[in-house]
Amino acid sequence: MEQKSLAILGSTGSIGMQALDIVREHSEQYRLVALTCNSNWQTLAQQVNEFRPAVALLCDESFRSDLEGAVQHGETKILYGNDKLEEVAVLDEADIVLNSLVGFVGFRPTVSALKAGKKVALANKESLVVGGKLITDLLNGKSDQLIPVDSEHSAMLQCLVGEPREQIEKLLITASGGPFRTWSRQEMENITVDDALNHPNWAMGSKITIDSATMMNKGLEIIEAHWLFDLPLNKIEAVVHPQSVIHSVVTFVDGSSKAQLGPPNMKVPILYALTYPDRLPLEVPRLNWKKAFELTFEPVDYDRFPCIRLALQALEQGGAAPAILNAANEIAVQRFLDKEIPYIQIPKIIETALKTLESDITISVAALTEIDKTTRNLASKI
Repeated sequence: MEQKSLAILGSTGSIGMQALDIVREHSEQYRLVALTCNSNWQTLAQQVNEFRPAVALLCDESFRSDLEGAVQHGETKILYGNDKLEEVAVLDEADIVLNSLVGFVGFRPTVSALKAGKKVALANKESLVVGGKLITDLLNGKSDQLIPVDSEHSAMLQCLVGEPREQIEKLLITASGGPFRTWSRQEMENITVDDALNHPNWAMGSKITIDSATMMNKGLEIIEAHWLFDLPLNKIEAVVHPQSVIHSVVTFVDGSSKAQLGPPNMKVPILYALTYPDRLPLEVPRLNWKKAFELTFEPVDYDRFPCIRLALQALEQGGAAPAILNAANEIAVQRFLDKEIPYIQIPKIIETALKTLESDITISVAALTEIDKTTRNLASKI
């Protein structure tokens, strides 16, 4: 493989940090040209000093002097402000853009990178949740330009290599069930922030961890799979798999199924997105096939986890409904993390936003940006 130039949007988060581990392991294959973060200037400075990218972006400009004091060389051009994310996403020097931003903020950089002809390794599921139709129109059939980083969608992609899409009968998205899989509805009324952040299998950022606890992440992933693989909702299903060893299953029209398995580790889908359709060696744990272990499955309980039901309804409703769902969820999750609302209020805020706001709009980047802003304003007050 020839060396590729890589821009990482969100380099100080969980996905970004693991991607940098991969770059260290395969420095002959990847060269860092851009790094961005929101406010973690200390970690960004360490990364800039180590990798010396052409460009670094700190979105929170209030830490400008701190960052500039910590960077030990003058080779890197430092930018400031959220509005520069799209500028980084279209850098001439970048062959691949890894978008590991969390939330709606990642949507416009995805669109800009695709318009610029970049290969996008997408860990920002909200891009497809909010603007799936826009993005698939931009791709115009070039499916290898947008490669998913989510472990479930990476698993589906790996199972589908060489398989005609029309022969898919069902995509099965597995869910760990999060920390509240066995909790009663009464117990869930008293969930604390610490309870919700205590994920049994995965180490992730706080927003994604709460989405896993509410199972909103599975709803968002179903919407994402719908756009990635051009399949109707009735061909995509979520199932609870507490061990998080099988990441997805694809069943075909002849009754056979393929599954992708591995210990919970995000470096595998990150690397696959960077190398697709090739593979590189990776130092991660392997399954021990000589040791007995269990793989179990359970149906999703939509009554205890209403967020996934709301996501399915938003996809069926279409238009701006998924964008409303996403924005309301982002605000509700942050309000819960700030201890402003109880856990059980999260789906209620989302449902109210979906019922209150008009979703039948002409879809464009500007229109989706406006509905996102309107929804956040509403969800902050509910």
